[in-house]
Amino acid sequence: MEPNNQQAYDRGSTIFSPDGRLYQVEYAREAVARGGPTVGITAAESVVFASYGSARSPLVVPESIEKLRDIDGQLGIATAGHVADGRRLVEQGRQFAHQERLRYDEQPGVEATAKALADFVQESTQVGGTRPFGAALLVGGVVDRPRLYDVDPSGTPTEWRATAIGHESDAIREALEAEYEQQLDEHTALRLALRALSGDERELSTESLDVAVAREDGLTTFDEGQRRDLLEETEL
Repeated sequence: MEPNNQQAYDRGSTIFSPDGRLYQVEYAREAVARGGPTVGITAAESVVFASYGSARSPLVVPESIEKLRDIDGQLGIATAGHVADGRRLVEQGRQFAHQERLRYDEQPGVEATAKALADFVQESTQVGGTRPFGAALLVGGVVDRPRLYDVDPSGTPTEWRATAIGHESDAIREALEAEYEQQLDEHTALRLALRALSGDERELSTESLDVAVAREDGLTTFDEGQRRDLLEETEL
């Protein structure tokens, strides 16, 4: 292929290359891979989230950087990749949940929310004048039972028992595969999430760690004291 033709496929976010690739979507996945890692695990009666992020400066207020957010007070969303893109997708999720409440007067489901967000993400890969979102999502909560989905920049929703997004997500997922068992209690799931997230090189601290748990009665975000206790119990 001539260089000029290659560049044309590279620049077009909606144009397939001859081998069936959308380069801009692949670049968006690379943006996600550069983001701080986030872990999601389904337990027997809850879904736990743990996210790592290093501060750019000691002057930054840690609470101003949110990677774990609630949707409608019930579901949790974790993001990895471009922060601004993640914020836009979180707002889209909240708008969907609000519409579902008004339309059906009931809590939005995890699957319905994840697939609505996936549809929104996928549209950016086939509409001219846009670019794919440089963020991936974990959507989890307890509606009838604990469920966890990830949504990647192509707009593909996938349900998991436990998974990771962001930097070194493949290695973190391997650690989860080695230790995960179905019907874990919540505390065991939290400790597993931190062990997988820490890996061989990351040193977790209360400043670099965010933890949240989605239960049937809503999403709970851990404060600094709870994160410290959890780190001490996990011996990290």
